[in-house]
Amino acid sequence: MSNPRDTMELREDAVRAQYDAALALLTGFDHAPRLGKATESAAVERSPGIGTRPMFRSTTPGMVTRPVARAGGVRLVERVQGLGDGLTSPLQASVLGALRRGLAIALAMAEGFAAQLGLAELKKANLEARLPDARRAEFTELLAAEALVALHVFANATAFLLAPHLGSLTVEVGEVDEVLTDNAGLALHGALWELDQDIALVATDEVRLAAVVAAFCEALMKKVALRAESAARLGAFASGSWKVEADGLALAGFKPARASKGGALTMQFKKPSEVVGNHIAKYQSLKLAKMLMAYDFDRRLNPFAELGGFIFTFMGDGAPGTGKTTLIQMMAGLLNDYCKVAGYPFRYQNFSIDQIDSYQGKSGQNAKAFIDSVLDPTVIGFGTIDDIDQVAGKRGDRQSSAGQQEVTAVFMGAFAGANTVVRGNCTFGMFSNYPENVDDALRQRAGARFLVDGPQSREDYIDILALLLGKNHAIPIGDAQLFASQEIKKAVSASFAGYARPHEEGLLKVWDQVARDFGPLDTVAKLGAYLKAIQIADARFTGRAVKNITDAVKVRAADFELPDAWMEEPDLFLFKPYDEKIAMIRGLMQPMTVEMVVQEINRYADSEFRYADKSDEAAVAGMVRGMRLEVEAKRRFLEGRG
Repeated sequence: MSNPRDTMELREDAVRAQYDAALALLTGFDHAPRLGKATESAAVERSPGIGTRPMFRSTTPGMVTRPVARAGGVRLVERVQGLGDGLTSPLQASVLGALRRGLAIALAMAEGFAAQLGLAELKKANLEARLPDARRAEFTELLAAEALVALHVFANATAFLLAPHLGSLTVEVGEVDEVLTDNAGLALHGALWELDQDIALVATDEVRLAAVVAAFCEALMKKVALRAESAARLGAFASGSWKVEADGLALAGFKPARASKGGALTMQFKKPSEVVGNHIAKYQSLKLAKMLMAYDFDRRLNPFAELGGFIFTFMGDGAPGTGKTTLIQMMAGLLNDYCKVAGYPFRYQNFSIDQIDSYQGKSGQNAKAFIDSVLDPTVIGFGTIDDIDQVAGKRGDRQSSAGQQEVTAVFMGAFAGANTVVRGNCTFGMFSNYPENVDDALRQRAGARFLVDGPQSREDYIDILALLLGKNHAIPIGDAQLFASQEIKKAVSASFAGYARPHEEGLLKVWDQVARDFGPLDTVAKLGAYLKAIQIADARFTGRAVKNITDAVKVRAADFELPDAWMEEPDLFLFKPYDEKIAMIRGLMQPMTVEMVVQEINRYADSEFRYADKSDEAAVAGMVRGMRLEVEAKRRFLEGRG
């Protein structure tokens, strides 16, 4: 990361001085493409969202196969406004505003670059036909460098400014071809011509318009950064940093800037030391927070998601008052602090009963907006659904409203649907005091189970009392070593070891029977037999349950916390290239063991048997109550008739 003291200011008056030139570029110019191919006429033949340019093309200059296109007018303002109903919408105005501002910043930066390296004087000498032959090669190199600077800054600034207006929709526009390096002006002409082509081909509405511009900027930055690796005269720009104060934009050479789209969080964060008990849930939350930070914004993928075992969804259940809200506050606080250090945008969203609407379809829309907001690949996201048993209804349950049924359908599709893509930038936590009231299929979409059982031991209750009393007292502590039992590694190891045997009575019967039939569960075949025996006892234990268990085992194989230093100094890990991150994580992983598999089967199956027992008991109790009411109603009816 660049030192703030070495960061130069790109003055606002220098940027605004380029507004007229930037607007002229957007209003219209003619351009004859030299490297790209005009493909606008093929727009109707393509599917929306798919770029039409080939990802590969011949790199042999001068061949007869090189595409030739006639000069054409580029009118981006007209192009953007043409997507609406005649009036410029707020989103269209935001796109045009971002483009103008991005162009102005690029032109101002190019002008400063030219002045710093003496290019401005060479340009003047060239115009006056007095440029020495000995400096023509230098002049050509400097013009190419200026063009690359202008292109990258334009794409970088525009993407940054547009980021707050983007949703979760992403499109592919293919590789950028028309990257010209004759000079900055021609370079921007080529880029805007190609952007105009992409908008014509892919942007069918204004929402897709913003996504197309953002995708184009990302592709252009990658292409220019790659070209810059072998270009001359770029050292001053590549190692420098600038700040555009009015936009909060930090430019650091050819690195993409990151726009903060998370917004300020108004939440009372909790420190890990303030969570007493809940050892496994606490440990998994700590690990998950650091896992999310491994997300690579350039690759738009998390190494943990690629390696397997990333916790995309989890269920936290426990009795009221056991600490579910405290866990949420702890995890959100950790992510908020980590993202501040790394300069990453963080977004926390909660979906609650308040978003269930009486209007048909509105609840589903609210749920979809919540999902899309957290899934946004340009942020680190954490979404929670508190009291999910009230928010999402059971299918077939007459007591569930239409709005609750809509929410259930949206969540099921988002968490494990045909189009679900797990990038590893976000996680969803479902919390409930009564998980047995959650639809079985939705509950099974929770890949991990966090049993939030609160303080359990004598030491836990001593610790939580001391924590909540605070320091404004003179009561002696007595025979206790405060918080010694909360040492996370020791506590978690003991908690996992406790699942060497199941806890629930129904599952214990299955365990004992399998042990009699097969002996110790020390092979894949025996473990598979145990899984089948569980399925016979509970038909709801399906292949999805096995996937969730194996994912949990993979998480255990990555049973290490990313070092705190990696979060505090992002250059050590967070800012490394994606492939280097993968290698660093692989180096910390350990092999999966039989003990891990047995413990995770028992943990998961215990939760399902616990939910089933409670659900069945609640159903029986409801039927008994109904029968009693019916008997009482008959008695009163007969007494009234008599």
